[in-house]
Amino acid sequence: MTPSNPVLSPRLWGLLLTGLLAACNPGTPPAQPTPQPILQGQQLRFPAGHPHLALLGLTPAKPGQTMTVELPARLVWDEARTQRIYPAFAGRVTAIRADVGQAVKAGQALAQLASPDFGMAQADTAKAQADARNTEKALRRQRELFEAGIVARKDLEQAETDAARAQAEVQRALARTQLYGAGSQIDQQLHVVSQIAGVVVERNLNPGQELRPDQSGPGSPALFVVTDPGSLWVQIDARETEVDTLRPGVGFELVIPSLPGQTFTGRVTAAADFIDPGTRTIKIRGAVANPERRLKAEMLATARIQRSLGPGVMVPASAVTLSGTQHVVFVHTQPGVFESRPVSLGYSGPREIVVSRGLEVGEQVVSSNALLLAREFGIARAGASEAMAPPEAAAVKQPVAAP
Repeated sequence: MTPSNPVLSPRLWGLLLTGLLAACNPGTPPAQPTPQPILQGQQLRFPAGHPHLALLGLTPAKPGQTMTVELPARLVWDEARTQRIYPAFAGRVTAIRADVGQAVKAGQALAQLASPDFGMAQADTAKAQADARNTEKALRRQRELFEAGIVARKDLEQAETDAARAQAEVQRALARTQLYGAGSQIDQQLHVVSQIAGVVVERNLNPGQELRPDQSGPGSPALFVVTDPGSLWVQIDARETEVDTLRPGVGFELVIPSLPGQTFTGRVTAAADFIDPGTRTIKIRGAVANPERRLKAEMLATARIQRSLGPGVMVPASAVTLSGTQHVVFVHTQPGVFESRPVSLGYSGPREIVVSRGLEVGEQVVSSNALLLAREFGIARAGASEAMAPPEAAAVKQPVAAP
């Protein structure tokens, strides 16, 4: 009997080929670990070519003479040129004669109300005028009788007193009605009048709306807001450290995010006498001209001021880190060598910091990825502490085998 040729299965062929390839190709050598930096005192030395060196950006320390301070600001209406009009009497709106964006003159009527309460004030004025006429007639009769010797002097004096009292009441009632543009007739028509010339920037009433005087006050919208938009106020939230810089008369630049490429100039006009306990900021008020009316109220802005910093050196804010309660910068002393140096701060801003002690002009500080370098310092210090620990402190207790 002739033996048959053996046939290999596909699985066996695959195993055979895999073994042959493994025998022909030598194994890949294991990757060499990256050398770690070495800590020597307060200095950390990186070996040449360490990948972290390319991540650490350096900036030279500059003399701290003057710097630009940026503070958040907001534009509001100039309250010295603004009138907020509220209803003086209860009534119903019968006509609206001015709208938002319309220029008005001083004394111009903005709306008209039908007001029975104002009608009562008109009636009081008419009654006072009638009483004044009667007392004047009575005074003339008393004078004639006194000159004829019919009445006593006291009767004449009483008539003079009544006439003076009646005239005073006329002046009071008439001044009240004339304040709101009323004539001598009783028509119950109350005119809402602007006392200043400007532009209507806000209107909060509709035809037929019922109004009451108790609706006015803080938190309630005014019927009309008339202002002169040619000048606006700037409300600046300044830090405590800027109090001495932002004094009345100091100029500043105003940058509006919604108006790129444009810069406006203003001047500080007033400063608050207290600091907000919640935000630790002080309210500063400035004024900015707006002849072309490009600026609008409630715009958010950034106020830039020039501040004199005095002695010290200036570094980016990203170069300063906090180690416990101590501020620290990392100084590049040699190629691949960085020194952890404690410093004292003279001024701390959002972008730049003035170091008053611990750093010299021209020294290179780590301004990019300083936290990465701080982490390397921490790892190196931890490794050095473990290496210096006694053997018995680092020994691990082995479990006792059961008999």
